[in-house]
Amino acid sequence: MDARSRSGPFCSTSQMCHPASFLRQPPRVLIVDASPPWWPETRTTLCEALDNFLTLASSLDGPCRLPLLSLYALSRQHECLLPFVQVKGNLARLRCCVDELRSLPEEGSIDASRGEFIKQAVLDSLQQFKQYTRHATTPNQANMNVAVEVTLVTSQPGHEVVRLLEAGLKDVDLVSLRHLLVVQVSTAGREDCWGHDTLSPEAADNAEDMMLGTEIDLLQVENSVVAMETMLKAWLHDQGGDKEQLHLLLPPMLNSGNTAGYGPRATPVCVKCDMQERLISPALLPITPYLGMKTESPKDFLVPAKPLANQSPPPHRLRVIKALCADGVCESVLYGLPLIIRPTTCWQLDWEEMENNQHQFHALCHTLRVRDWFLLLRSEPAIGGFTGGVCSHYLLQPSASLSFLLKPVVNRELLLPCQLPNSNQDPLADTLNRMQGCVDQLEVDTLFNPLSVRSNLYQHLRTRGLLSRPSYPYKTQQTARRDQPCPAAPQPRQQQPGRRSLGGNSRVRAAVAPLPSAQPPSKLSRPALTMSGGSQTTPKPFGSNKDNELLMLL
Repeated sequence: MDARSRSGPFCSTSQMCHPASFLRQPPRVLIVDASPPWWPETRTTLCEALDNFLTLASSLDGPCRLPLLSLYALSRQHECLLPFVQVKGNLARLRCCVDELRSLPEEGSIDASRGEFIKQAVLDSLQQFKQYTRHATTPNQANMNVAVEVTLVTSQPGHEVVRLLEAGLKDVDLVSLRHLLVVQVSTAGREDCWGHDTLSPEAADNAEDMMLGTEIDLLQVENSVVAMETMLKAWLHDQGGDKEQLHLLLPPMLNSGNTAGYGPRATPVCVKCDMQERLISPALLPITPYLGMKTESPKDFLVPAKPLANQSPPPHRLRVIKALCADGVCESVLYGLPLIIRPTTCWQLDWEEMENNQHQFHALCHTLRVRDWFLLLRSEPAIGGFTGGVCSHYLLQPSASLSFLLKPVVNRELLLPCQLPNSNQDPLADTLNRMQGCVDQLEVDTLFNPLSVRSNLYQHLRTRGLLSRPSYPYKTQQTARRDQPCPAAPQPRQQQPGRRSLGGNSRVRAAVAPLPSAQPPSKLSRPALTMSGGSQTTPKPFGSNKDNELLMLL
């Protein structure tokens, strides 16, 4: 759906992604360790993942999720391949940087001062950020982006790199460093050239003393494009965290008398939460019509081929590519509004063909319900249509009412990383009793009826419609006529003494087309209107057909 075709506050891009939550997105520095012997194994996957991520990030509409990016490479020496640049709308410059990274040499020797190279790259990035903010022309860049986050991607043992960074940066002012992340790319069957990935007893004893004020995290990822894309897409999440984003209000606790505490002073139990996006909304991309973001009607989830004149568009084509177990589908990967699929009743089909289609539809729905399966669908181009567009995917859910439910499902390009904590411990007894007491006061329905839920939409639309200025097309037309210059009129005749002046009504009468000219009779009598049942006045009949014709003209 094109962004220009959406109207109203409920469909705007700002309401979808809440731009107020993205005001403190930090600038990013990516340091790539391109040293041998593992750079030839990780170069292809890392460059492809980085190219895919930057293509997506630079094309997103809405609030700025990744304001600034800088890239360093550690090969024979540390060098800055990309100074701080804005990401949105700067795809050509970003891809040139990826090409430079891809062209770094694969062969070389391991330098003993590798830890010094890493430290110097971090310090240079911080110095570059200070210079950028000092000369920033936009006030938001200077005020909001007060600290930078640095990500180091390496194939060396992660704990050893963290130890080198802590030892090298412990005496450095890191006030402009918000977070430092070491990403270790795991390669199968390798032998760490820096020794085993364990700390010596002396290093373990001094680890607490070397901890920096800035947090340093270690993350291990696989040497695959998907894993590295997922690591980079974490930058697109809201990085604010300075205030909670959601208050979940529960009924207050029962008092000692076992009566509900819904009095005027009853305070609900508030659970404070944060919100996180599960996927990138297709509405933020310039090719949304092909991604099935909107499914309110059959016209929305796929753009058909251009039909010929006086010819209806061809039917949409969805190819079944896989069967899925219903228990293995997470609701968070489904988005958009559902569309009900029923067997067709098109009158152009033969009765026998329609009956056979009805039986096939019924059999397919019954089979999927018995096996508890969903179907994964992929959009196919219409016959004669463009075959190089972006395809969308859907999930087809069977129903007991001889129908299917069609919903778009997220794909790899739009999926954001989501790390949910898994707690095996039981909650505290006091907290558990308190929450159970709040939930026990809720009314439980065995079947949800959406007709019982109101949104106050009618009253809102009435208020909005009555407050808006109404449009009067006839009044506008009369105003336009009044503003037009009038042609030169002939000299008016002298007014009859017994005729009153029309005043302001003369303008209205001038706008009415004159009646056809006819010779009036010598004596013309018009019938009097009967205003009430008690009126004693009766109309006089016309004496000739000519009088009737004149009455019709009047």
